[in-house]
Amino acid sequence: MTTLLLQKIAAQLRREIEAHNRAYYELDAPTIPDSAYDALFRELQELEAAYPELVTPDSPTQRVGGRPLAQFSPVTHAVPMLSIQTETKTDSNGAEHFDARIRRELELADAVEVEYLAELKFDGLAVNLCYVDGVLTQGATRGDGVTGEDVTQNLKTIRDIPLRLTENAPPLLEARGEVYMRRDDLVRYNEQALTRGEKLLVNPRNGAAGSIRQLDPNIARKRPLKFFAYGVGATDGWNLPATQKELLDALAAFGLPVCSRQTVARGWRELADFHERIGKERARIPFDIDGVVYKVNSLALQERLGFRTREPRWAVAHKYPAEEAETKILAIDVQIGRTGALTPVAKLHPVFVGGVTVSNATLHNEEEVRRKDVRVGDTVIVRRAGDVIPEVVAVVLDARPMRAGDDLFANVPLHPPFQLPETCPQCESSVVREEEGTIARCSGGLICPAQTRGALLHFASRRAMDIEGIGDKVVDQLIKAGLVKTPADLYALTAPALVSLERMGEKSAENLIYAIEKSRKTTLARFIFALGIRNVGESTARDLARYFGNLAALQNADAAALENIPDIGSIVAESIVDFFTETHNLDEIARFIKVGVHWEEREGAVSATVGLFSGKVFVLTGTLPNLKREDAKELIEAAGGKVSGSVSKKTNYVVAGEEAGSKLDRARELSIAILDEAGLLQLLRGENP
Repeated sequence: MTTLLLQKIAAQLRREIEAHNRAYYELDAPTIPDSAYDALFRELQELEAAYPELVTPDSPTQRVGGRPLAQFSPVTHAVPMLSIQTETKTDSNGAEHFDARIRRELELADAVEVEYLAELKFDGLAVNLCYVDGVLTQGATRGDGVTGEDVTQNLKTIRDIPLRLTENAPPLLEARGEVYMRRDDLVRYNEQALTRGEKLLVNPRNGAAGSIRQLDPNIARKRPLKFFAYGVGATDGWNLPATQKELLDALAAFGLPVCSRQTVARGWRELADFHERIGKERARIPFDIDGVVYKVNSLALQERLGFRTREPRWAVAHKYPAEEAETKILAIDVQIGRTGALTPVAKLHPVFVGGVTVSNATLHNEEEVRRKDVRVGDTVIVRRAGDVIPEVVAVVLDARPMRAGDDLFANVPLHPPFQLPETCPQCESSVVREEEGTIARCSGGLICPAQTRGALLHFASRRAMDIEGIGDKVVDQLIKAGLVKTPADLYALTAPALVSLERMGEKSAENLIYAIEKSRKTTLARFIFALGIRNVGESTARDLARYFGNLAALQNADAAALENIPDIGSIVAESIVDFFTETHNLDEIARFIKVGVHWEEREGAVSATVGLFSGKVFVLTGTLPNLKREDAKELIEAAGGKVSGSVSKKTNYVVAGEEAGSKLDRARELSIAILDEAGLLQLLRGENP
C-alpha cells in the first residue's frame, strides 16, 4: 500500500471520528453506536502504530494524554486576557446603570438605544486556544492576564475542543473561552471515584480548574470537562465580523462549541429581561453560572470605547445575588495573617451553600462581630458568592440559646459577647489597635510564627516568586525544623536538609530545590509583590516596577513621588515608605540580592520627565518604527501621563505609527494633536514637536 493511500485512509478516519465526536459531545445527538465508534478509533490507532509517520497533531488519538509534565511553561498572551468589571447592583438597575454609562461615554442622546449581546457568565476556568493553519498548537490558562500557563496537553483531552478547525478558519486564531463541568457529570464522576476510593471533587468549578492544572494529562482525560468559546485574542488573515454576535457565529462555524443561551438586546430593558429570565432558569441550566455578561454588540463601538487599565469599557458582568443558608456557630477562632492582622473566624456546623460545603466563615474584625453581635451557639445566615470567602451575614436572634431557670440570669444569653485576645495566640506578643480601632495587629513581627508562615506562603505563591512545591504543609515543616525563619532562608536550603522532613523523598527535595533555584531570576514587579508590603497588590507592584524601573529608585521614593503614580493614594504611599524605612526589611532585601535573586532593571526610569505629562491622556495606534507599544506606554506613564485604549474628547495626544486605523481617523475628527514616534520623544525631552 502506497504512502499516499495510507495518508488518505488515515485522513478519512480522522474526519469520520471528529464528525462523530461533534455529534456526540457538542450536539448531544450520536450518529453511530459506541461499538462502531470504538472500532473506527481502534482502526486509526492501529494504523498510526504501524506507520508512526501518519500521526498528526490534530489526530483524535492524540487526546488520550501522555507522560506527566514536570511543570507548566509560562505563556505570554499576545493580547492580554482582561477581566470584566462586575456590576454590583443585582437587580434590573444593574443593566440600566451599565447602559447609561455606555451611552454617556459614546455621547449618545437619551433616545438612542445601544445594541448589546447578552451571554451567560460561566463559572469555570478561562483559557486561550491558539490555532495555526487550523491546528491547535497551544492552550494556556488566563494566569494574571498577561502571562498564563501552557496546559496544551490537558486541554487536548477535552473532546469539546477541536484539534483542527474547519477549512474556512483563518491562518491564526486565538479562541478564548471557559472550561467547565456539568453538575450531573460531577455527580457521576464522584460516584465512580467513591467506589474506586479516590478523592472527590468539591464542586464543578474547582473540578474544572483543578483538572486543567494537573501535571498528569491522564488525570484531566478521566474528568468530564467541557468547553465554550466566547471571544478571540490575536488573529491574522481574517477580517473580523461587524458584531459580537457574528463573531460567536463565526467561531461556531469554525467548529468551536458556543453556548446557545445568548440574545441580541436593544437598550437596558431587554438586558434586564435577559438577566431576570436566566435567573429564573438558573437552577435548570446544567452547569454553574454566577451571572450574565453584557457586551456592546458592535465591534467598532467596542474599539471606540476601549479599555480601562484591566477591563474593557464595553462589557460588564451582571451577577446574581449571593447564595445564603442557615447554620450554627460552634466556636470563634482567631487567625493571624501574614501582616499580623487578627481576624475572627466562625467555625460552623457544615452547611452546603454556593456550591460547596462550608465549615468556616470570616467575621472580618472585632468591630464587625460586635455590630452583628455574633456569639458562639448562634444560628446565623451564611453567604457565599463565587470564590468569595464565606461570611456571616446576620444572626437569627430568635434562635439564640438562653440560660434557663428562675434566677437572675434566666433569659440571659448563654454565651458572652466575643472579644479579641489582648495577646497574640501564636507568640503571646501584645495586640495593638490601629486604623481607628477596626484593625488589631500582633506586634511580634518576624518572631511571630503565624506571620512568618504567611510571609513564606505569600513569597512563594504563583503570582509572586512562583516556587512550585512550597505549600502549607512544607512551610509548617520548614518552620518546625528551624530551617527557615524568613523568606531569604529558602535560598540556603539543601536537598539533604529537605530529605530529613517528613514525607519528603529525594525526588521531591530535588524538585523543590530546582524550583527555588529557578526563582532566583524573576521580575521587579514579582519581587515587589513578593515582599508583602501592606496595601501593595499585584497590579500596584506592576505599576511601581514600570514607573521606577529599578529597586533603588523605589526604595528612595518619598510619599509625594509615589502619589504621582496613577491609582496610588496617600495610604498606599505611606505603607510603601514605612516598609522601606524598616531596617529589618532592608536587611532582608540585601540578603535576597546576596543570594542571587535578580531581575532586569532600567536606569533613569524616573528622571526630569516625572510629572511632565501629568493629567495628559495619550492613545497609541499603529506600529512605531523603534519603540514597542509597551515601551512607549511605560515612557508616557513614567512621565505622569495616562495611556487610554480609545480616543475621546478627553484625549490630549494620539501617537500614530504605521497602519494606524480608526483611532487616527477619530483623532482627526476631534482635532486632537497627532504625534509620530519622534514627536513623542521630543515631547518627553520637554521640546515642542
